[in-house]
Formats: sequence, structure tokens, C-alpha cells
Amino acid sequence: MPQPIVSRVLRPRRAAPADAVRPTRAEVNLEAIRHNLRVVKKHAGRSRLWAVLKADAYGHGAPAVARTLERARCDGFCVALLEEAIELREAGIVAPILIMGGHYGSAHEEVVVRGLVPVVYDLPQIAAFAGLVRTGSVPGPVDVHIKVDTGMARLGVTMQELPTLLGQLAEYPEVRVAGLMTHLACADAPEENETNEAMGRFEQALQLLSAQGIVPEVRHAANSAAILRGSALFDVVRPGIALFGVSPHVGGKSLVRDLKPVMRVRTQIVALREVDAGARIGYGATWKAERRSRIATVPMGYADGLSRHLGNRGHMLVRGARAPIVGAVSMDMAMLDVTDIEGVSVGDEAVVLGAQDGPLGRESIDADEIAAHADLIPWEVLTSISRRVPRFYREP
Repeated sequence: MPQPIVSRVLRPRRAAPADAVRPTRAEVNLEAIRHNLRVVKKHAGRSRLWAVLKADAYGHGAPAVARTLERARCDGFCVALLEEAIELREAGIVAPILIMGGHYGSAHEEVVVRGLVPVVYDLPQIAAFAGLVRTGSVPGPVDVHIKVDTGMARLGVTMQELPTLLGQLAEYPEVRVAGLMTHLACADAPEENETNEAMGRFEQALQLLSAQGIVPEVRHAANSAAILRGSALFDVVRPGIALFGVSPHVGGKSLVRDLKPVMRVRTQIVALREVDAGARIGYGATWKAERRSRIATVPMGYADGLSRHLGNRGHMLVRGARAPIVGAVSMDMAMLDVTDIEGVSVGDEAVVLGAQDGPLGRESIDADEIAAHADLIPWEVLTSISRRVPRFYREP
């Protein structure tokens, strides 16, 4: 019996709550994750759910999120990188983990030893896993999922190349095709023509596999947008952004409205100063005070995930009111115009993302709003919150 090999892949590190000195932090509501899982399940029909936790679970912290979802009976997980899969295994996750990125470098053996499911899309990848079995490095057969390109033109065997690939599979009995997958390019398009065409190609791929006597146990294609539209619901679906409280939009409208935001990012005011009319603020002097103004400094900048595009465009919440971000966002700090907010003091909370109840009312800033101000998409907003911002987890 082959002995487990020592990991050659370093686990990513993040700032630990116990080491936090700055007041800047991301608060993750694990009950909201469970709520969103229930919402998605209602739309998934009989399909099993493999949650997509790539990019550190969209910035929320993959180990804690995976443990929460596994306890909530999520069926499996998808990641992009081997490193991400290793992090989940070392966090104690035992559910199936699919590595969708398809690049394993020289670490094919580690994929198998750790009980991970690789996605493959070319013959050299298949040959590498077969070679491990032939040399006795790992037991066989090795289960893989084949990815077909149905329109994304990114990764995946093309429909033109698929017959040749399938014809050569007989040379590698050490590898078993356990799944067939694709990635939808236009699941959130106003019309579903592109998705329907992609599904036509996917069905054609299944027929090609069947002609070779291959019947995958697991077929999957649907991302959050497709799930919420009821499209491409095969054996498994792969929800991502919806689990974190952000609904995909179709035609400018949210597909669902009962998702709950999961992450709240907050910091504190660390300095206050009065500036005269005409004074300029920050790098490049991009903001000019039109009156005598009160400026607050907060310790969060673009190195923490606060986009530079929010300078002179975005807001934070202070005392339950909106405070404009003024001047250029620095690497580690940003400045707010709090002139019109009564009673602001050093130490007051400033909310970057999420809701705030304060003496002046209740306000909220969601990922969609930040994305609109910064010319981004909500996915970028969440995944940009850097690892130096500690994650604090809240149970119900």
C-alpha cells in the first residue's frame, strides 16, 4: 500500500483574528451561508450541490465555509487549484473535492493520494495519471472528470478533438471517466440561446462517450445563474456567488431576492482633521474641498481590497449615514468626508461592505453597489478582500 506523501504544496496563509491589531476586519455570517444553501437547493431540483469554493471561497475563507457547508449536507466542493483542495483536506473536509483548473504540474500523485478528483481535458493529463498506476505509485483506476469546451474557448477538449481523445482512452484503462463537465459562458445573458447551444454540444459529447461505452456517473454544467434559471440541471450543480449572498443579474434584474449577504467589512476612524476650503486631499490632489470640511482617515486601502476606483466615487457608512470616499485610495488607508455627519469621533466604526445601524439611521452598501462605482463585478469585490484582512466568523 503506497504511503501518503508529504505535501509539496504550501497552504495559503491569511491574517489570523488572534493576531489582529488594526480594526479592519471582515465578518462572515455562517448562518447566512446555510440560508443561501437552502435557497439554492430549492432551485436545484434533484441535482446534488457541489459548492464552488475557489479563490478562498470567494474571499470568505474556504476552510470555515467548507466546514459549515459540509455540516449542512452540501454534497461536495469545487476549487480551481490543487493548493485550494489541499487546504480543504487539511481542514478536515472529507466530501468530494473537484479540481476544476486542470493543471497539476508534477503533483499528480498528490491529487490521488489526497482523494481529490481531477478534471482533465487532454491526453497528457490522462497519461500522467495512468502512469502512476502502472508504476505502482497509486492504486487504480483513477477517477477523472473530462471537461468539454461548449463555447467558452478557455479550457476543455473541443468538440472537434473529443472523438480522437475518446478513441485513445482505451490505451489507458488505469483511468476511469467518472464525470463529464462543461463551463457555461453566457448563463446570465438576457436570452438563453447561447446556453441552449452549449447544452446541445454537451449532449453531443455525452453521445460520443456512450458510443465508446462510457457512461459518466456525474454530469454537471450549471453555475449560480443557470441554477436560479432552472437551466442545465444535471446530476450535480456548481453554485458559487449565490452561496455568498449575491444574485446574478439577468437583464439588469436579480434572479432571486431572498439571498442573505454573508460578508461585512468594517474598519474604524483613526484620525480626524479640519481642512479649509480649497484644500486638496491625497495622492495626486484629486479632491478639492469646496468648503471647510472634516476629513476622517480609516486604515483600509487598496492592498486590503478597497478598489482605487472608489476614490471620489464610493462611500463608507459612519454612524448610519453615507460618507463619501475622497481623494485617491492609498495602499493602506482611505479618507472620508464626514462634514455632514454629526458627532463623528476617532474610533467610530466605518463600514465598507454590509449594513450599519447607527444614531443617524440604518444604511447598507452591497457588492453590487461597490462594483457599479468601481467598474467591477461583484465577484471581484468579494475576492479582492485580501488575506491580510482577518476573517471573524459569526454563528447564529
